[in-house]
Amino acid sequence: MRLQEKKLDEEGALLALADRAAAARGSVADALTLAADLGTTAPLPGAGGTAELWRLLSEVAAVDLSVARVIEPHLDALAILDQAGLADLAEDGGAGPRTWGVFAAEGPGLAVSASSDPGGWSLTGTKPWCSLADQLDRAIVTAHVGDGERRAFAVDLRSTGIVIDPPGAWVSRGLPSVTSCSVHFDGARATPVGGTNWYLHRDGFAWGGIGVAACWYGGALGVARTMLASVTRRAPDQIALLHLGRVDAALHEARTVLAGAADAVDSGRAAGQDGALLAARARSTVFRCAELVLEAAAHGLGPAPLAFDESHAARVADLTLYLRQHHAERDDAALGSGVLARVAEGDAGW
Repeated sequence: MRLQEKKLDEEGALLALADRAAAARGSVADALTLAADLGTTAPLPGAGGTAELWRLLSEVAAVDLSVARVIEPHLDALAILDQAGLADLAEDGGAGPRTWGVFAAEGPGLAVSASSDPGGWSLTGTKPWCSLADQLDRAIVTAHVGDGERRAFAVDLRSTGIVIDPPGAWVSRGLPSVTSCSVHFDGARATPVGGTNWYLHRDGFAWGGIGVAACWYGGALGVARTMLASVTRRAPDQIALLHLGRVDAALHEARTVLAGAADAVDSGRAAGQDGALLAARARSTVFRCAELVLEAAAHGLGPAPLAFDESHAARVADLTLYLRQHHAERDDAALGSGVLARVAEGDAGW
C-alpha cells in the first residue's frame, strides 16, 4: 500500500472513530462498549504503533473527554496484562471482552493489603478514587505486600468480598458521568499481575502516563477548535489573533513532543529511567499546553460559550478536572530532581 493510501485509510478510520465517540457522548454504557471494541484492535504501546494509539486517544478526547476517560484506563489495563504475560485474562471465554479499570490511587489512612494462602491471593482494605467501579467488570488493583513494597492484582469486581460505595458523593461538574468512589475489599480473591514492585518499575508505567497526556492534548484540541471556529465567523482583531497564535504554537509543541515520545517508545529508547524522564517531560509539556489553551479560550471567547454552548462548557470543565491528574508544581519538582540525578550520574544535562 502506498504511503498516501495508508494515510487516507488512517484518516478514514479516525473519522469513523470520532463519529462513534460522538455517538457515545453522555452514555457510559456506550463508551464502555466502544472501549471493549477498541481493546481488540488498538495497538499496544511499545509494539510499533504507539503513535497510532496516542492519536486514537487524542482524537476521541477532542470529541468528548468523558468517553476518552472511559477508554484510556481500559486500554492501559490491557497493556499492563500484556506486559505481564497475562493477555488471556482480558477475555472471558465466549462471553466476549471484559471492561477493565486501573485502581492505583491511595488516600490518607486508606490502603489495600495483599496476603497469600494455599488457595492463592486475597485483598483486604479500601481503595479510593476507583473510577466507574460500579460499572466495570474487572480491575487491576495495587496493594501492599510488605514494608514499602507493592504488587498489582487482577480482580473480578463482581466477586464476593468486594463492596463498592455508591457514586452519590461524586459532585464534580467535570467528567460528571465518570464517577469515582471507594471500593472495600474483605478477603477478595485476586490474581497477581507481575512480581513485587513490578507495576511501578516496568517501562509501561511511564508509557501509560504519556497516554493520559495524549488525552489532555485531545481535550485541549477540542477547546482550540471552538476558538478557531469563532474567529472564522467574524473578522478577528489583534487580540484574537494573538490568542490564536499562542494556542497554535502550544498545540504544535505538544503534538511534536508526543510524536517524539512515541518514536522513542517504539525504538526502545524509553526504557528504565530514560522512559521515566521522557514521560515527565512529555506530561509537563502537554499539561502546560492544555492550561494555556484553557486560559486563551477564556480570555478570547469570554463568558458566552461557557454559558450557552453546552459542548464547550462541558469540555472546559472536563479538561480542568482531568488535568488535576498532573500534580503541577510537585511533578515539575520531581522532574527537576530526575534531571539532577542524571547529571550526578555523568549526564551532560542541557
